[in-house]
Amino acid sequence: MRITIKVGTSTLTHPTGRLNIRHVEELCKVISDVKNAGHEVILVSSGAIGMGVGKLNLSERPSDMAGKQAAAAVGQCELMYVYDKLFQEHNHTVAQILLTGEDLRDEARHANFAVTLQRLLELGALPVINENDTISTDEIAVGDNDTLSALVAVSVKADLLIILTDIDGLYTADPRKDPGARLIPVVTEITPEMLAGAGGGGTALSTGGMATKLTAAGLCMEAGTDMMIVSSARPSVIYDALEGKAVGTRFIGKRS
Repeated sequence: MRITIKVGTSTLTHPTGRLNIRHVEELCKVISDVKNAGHEVILVSSGAIGMGVGKLNLSERPSDMAGKQAAAAVGQCELMYVYDKLFQEHNHTVAQILLTGEDLRDEARHANFAVTLQRLLELGALPVINENDTISTDEIAVGDNDTLSALVAVSVKADLLIILTDIDGLYTADPRKDPGARLIPVVTEITPEMLAGAGGGGTALSTGGMATKLTAAGLCMEAGTDMMIVSSARPSVIYDALEGKAVGTRFIGKRS
């Protein structure tokens, strides 16, 4: 299988912005094992700004564009250093790709990206993709890595996109506020009710939220790619997702 895995800032860091060492080590071990089993894996990773906040000892995520870009410049170095070190321990080579929205909207640049990504997979590398937060502005930004991961998955015709997040799937209501909220295990159509109940953004160090995940699901489903939302609390849940076990929420791509 060709799998795209998206991890968010809250998966990689503590609320302080500092690296969650135990969690990231386990994540890299599981992904390495999945590659060892013969699957192709593309990792879409947030975390540059969040890790930059920690590295720079800032009290909170910057609110101004220049501050965010500066934090991203510092944090992206740290992020790739960690991935390179941990994946190398399991004999896997990482490759960094940083994108802006324009790289995906422009036909020639998009085609070049797809060709490069395909060759990296052929060479057995593990592509690690992030938005180029250091230069992205409102005009050229993708906006969030949930959407980016879906665009990447569709571009490379992935069989499955797995989004690891701090909630274990799509619910009928916000489970943090409504104790009667029920997990929706399978979605074949995204309804207006789902969109209305998706709510707002993510954590203090991240962007996104359930609304962006539904947008990502819509892109994948339309292109015929399945997508799953699963809890990041246990990275081994990736095994369960690949084995078809009942975890999280699976969005079924349209079949021709």
